[in-house]
Amino acid sequence: MTARRFGDTGLVVDVATLADAHRLGAELTRRAATGSGPWVGVEDVVAGIDTVTVIADPVRADLDALAAAVEAAAMEAAAEGAGAGPDSDRSAPVEIPVVFDGPDLQAVAGAAGVGTDAVVGMLLDARLTVAMIGFAPGFAYLAGLPASLAAVPRRNTARTSVPAGSVAIAGGFAAVYPASSPGGWQLVGRTGATLFQTEREPYGLLKAGDRVRFTPSPDGLVERAGGDGSPRVALRAGDGRRAVRVEDPGALSTVQDLGRVGVAALGVPRAGAADPVGLRVANRLVGNIEGAAAIEATVRGPVLAFGDDAHVALVGHAPLLLDGLPVPNDGVVPIRRGQRLTVGMVRRGARVVVAVSGGIDIDPVLGSRSSDLLCGLGPGPLRAGDALPLGAPGRPRGDRAPVLPATDDVIAPDAVVLRVVAGPDRPDLLDHLAQRSWRVGADSNRIGIRLEGEEGGNAPGPDTSLTSRAMVTGAVQVPPDGRPIVLGCDHATTGGFPVVATVVSADHGRLGQCRPGDLVRLVAVTIDEARRQRAGLERFIASVGQAWYPTTGA
Repeated sequence: MTARRFGDTGLVVDVATLADAHRLGAELTRRAATGSGPWVGVEDVVAGIDTVTVIADPVRADLDALAAAVEAAAMEAAAEGAGAGPDSDRSAPVEIPVVFDGPDLQAVAGAAGVGTDAVVGMLLDARLTVAMIGFAPGFAYLAGLPASLAAVPRRNTARTSVPAGSVAIAGGFAAVYPASSPGGWQLVGRTGATLFQTEREPYGLLKAGDRVRFTPSPDGLVERAGGDGSPRVALRAGDGRRAVRVEDPGALSTVQDLGRVGVAALGVPRAGAADPVGLRVANRLVGNIEGAAAIEATVRGPVLAFGDDAHVALVGHAPLLLDGLPVPNDGVVPIRRGQRLTVGMVRRGARVVVAVSGGIDIDPVLGSRSSDLLCGLGPGPLRAGDALPLGAPGRPRGDRAPVLPATDDVIAPDAVVLRVVAGPDRPDLLDHLAQRSWRVGADSNRIGIRLEGEEGGNAPGPDTSLTSRAMVTGAVQVPPDGRPIVLGCDHATTGGFPVVATVVSADHGRLGQCRPGDLVRLVAVTIDEARRQRAGLERFIASVGQAWYPTTGA
């Protein structure tokens, strides 16, 4: 029961069975909730098919002590579960009413070698168990299909949009799509059950280990009880609150903070700022708490009209115009009521952060004001006419944005260096990744960046996938085509490709600034070196804003 390192933010434990994963996941979740002793800093516990992953804040957590505690808990859970069969949980199953009229029902019957009535009968008789939650918030992988249905593959061509409530099977599992999304599973029916919502707990209808039974929907009636699971947050400021109005949102501007924690087991990504270092520095400059919500702008920034006095700090490389006149973009900018700020094209890197004194004070969703572009949680891309309410301002703490420290491992002046630690899978492939240069592919975004080989192209990747398990930001997945995928802040909570290396947390900001066409080099470091790098980064951030900005006011 060894807790393998998953970068410098996670641990992963392999278990023998799905029941073991559920048992250990529940026990680690219980212990982590204490928030004391070795469990300080634990942010998420996610059970996979045959793994349990613990994700922690590397600044607060002692990963060595946490690993020992996790291994001890795993041994205890294994001993307690010895001899317990999969039917030891006798809790009543969650019933999901279904109309079996899906567009792929006939194709599924053909693949299974039976008629459509037989497929429906097998689905109604199946004793299903939630193996894990992943892919999307509330998306439950349901194990327990009969062999003929478990053998049905995914569609050859994925649909660009699968309606919310669609009941589907593929790759050995059944599932219900909680929200409208692309998908390649075979659609056999539909339900009105709400699998996921953000208004109140429990946010998900199902959790790992739950038993599930499909039942026939009476009279073929299906009514959606709670929308599509992706509520939009109204961006309005009322009651005389300080506010900033979006006149032009730019190419892609979103509200971001440091993201969501404690909800990965529900299939909810962390999201948050792609460049968390830039967010923290910008907030410190204008007198906000480091994790306050700010505007993240990609490619081209927004035009903002201020209804009240404020201070603004931009971290990144883009020109600023105040009422049409250029102003320095390397520090705090005082703004008066009625003035208009224009953020221009991003000149270097992929994004800039614009922090406003008081922070963007929209309603949080699952504990965060961030926009998750994978799942649609939060307000989403800003739109012209949005009014962003602001919190109470603090006193700005600095007048210049400091230069971020450069890496000690300079490979080439035009390359982005991402430092990585090996594993948790196939560490033997890390040398291949580190011995060549890579280009960031055009199909890269906040969800992740795809790397294209320079000279010599891409080498073949691992010839097998793994059973799905939790992922962390910075995981370097290598699919069979050999094109590495480095997971970004909006990554899905689970994945099945081997993770050959993991970008260290000190370089997450650098990862978020990678833009298509950038040259990237991966440099292997040890876990101890990753810790030193993160400690150095924290000292740098703490040094920001040691002097007060030389004005008073908002």
